[in-house]
Amino acid sequence: MSPPQANRSGLLLSAGAQRRQRVARMLGQSFLFAVASVSAVAVLFIFVFIVRDAVPFFSWERLRGFFTSTRWYPSGSPPEFGALAIIYGSAMVTVGAVVVAVPLGIAAAVCLSDVLPFGARQIIKPVIEILAAIPSVAYGFFALVVFAPLLQEHGGRVLAVMVWLLGLPLCALAVLVLSDMLSRLAGHHGRKGPQGVIAAILGCLFAGLLIWLSRMAAAVQIDSGTNALNVALILGIMALPTVVSVSEDALQAAGRELREGSYALGATRAETLLNVVVPAASGGISAAVILGFMRAIGETMVVWMASGNAAQLPQPFYNFLMPVRTLTATIAGDMGEADHVTGSERYHVLFVMALVLLLISFGCNSVSEWIIWRRRKRLGV
Repeated sequence: MSPPQANRSGLLLSAGAQRRQRVARMLGQSFLFAVASVSAVAVLFIFVFIVRDAVPFFSWERLRGFFTSTRWYPSGSPPEFGALAIIYGSAMVTVGAVVVAVPLGIAAAVCLSDVLPFGARQIIKPVIEILAAIPSVAYGFFALVVFAPLLQEHGGRVLAVMVWLLGLPLCALAVLVLSDMLSRLAGHHGRKGPQGVIAAILGCLFAGLLIWLSRMAAAVQIDSGTNALNVALILGIMALPTVVSVSEDALQAAGRELREGSYALGATRAETLLNVVVPAASGGISAAVILGFMRAIGETMVVWMASGNAAQLPQPFYNFLMPVRTLTATIAGDMGEADHVTGSERYHVLFVMALVLLLISFGCNSVSEWIIWRRRKRLGV
């Protein structure tokens, strides 16, 4: 009989107790590995089934027409499956949502992390994160029933108000940062510059810019409220909690020691934010941007209800006031009809669209992993 041996905690265990401990450890590790593998296996099966139903559509002529033609007539005789306008519509509303969510989200994260008092942060951040709990169909209903008629009837005024709502926080943050930097720069040539005067001058310049932009926006006429602008704004609001939360967590992870060290070396708040904190949190901020992008491009209900569902290229190409159609809305809208003729071209082309979305998601994940790897390599972690 083998003598008792000590385990990691220093306790003496008999041979039977050691065997039971090894079996329990092996079972626990196997269970955790199985749980962790469920998501990977689910993604693998999704990929396999999408590719399986997309492959019958693969031919040079079909794929060339799919990516280069704008003629989407799946019920025509013969049917035409040109998805260029649909792909462009998805890219258009996604870029618009990113333009709305990323600057506001990063500015809000910087304010929550380093500008506002701790008590205000504890109140404002949960309120922002509540937006993520609202169902997407509620956003779509608001965009269709409330925002679309408002854009169509009072489009110029709505755009002018949006210029002020989006511009004021960004301009206030810009005035704070630039006045601090310019005051510090003036201090290199003598005593510290008059920060209040510099802030007042910058505030007047930004106010004049906002007035000019709001007057330009007020003169715009909108023919249809269900357009790319409507969807881009709502998607930007939907992606905002993700960008704010992840960016703010990344800024907080930079640590107080980094900020205190910068202040001890004589840096101002603006210099600390721009030259120390934000670069240190650049990996997390990049991940927040990518997550916001994926949140916008994968949304279905809002774009299905409020985009206008017109498979056309906007004229000019940057005109956000025209109806568009997206990949997700096309899949959701056409799958019910295409499912009755399973095996047809119309059925398989929808899986090609799903495969395009899946590849975009994998591409975004790969980019985020590359950013994290590059960041760790540069830091020597």
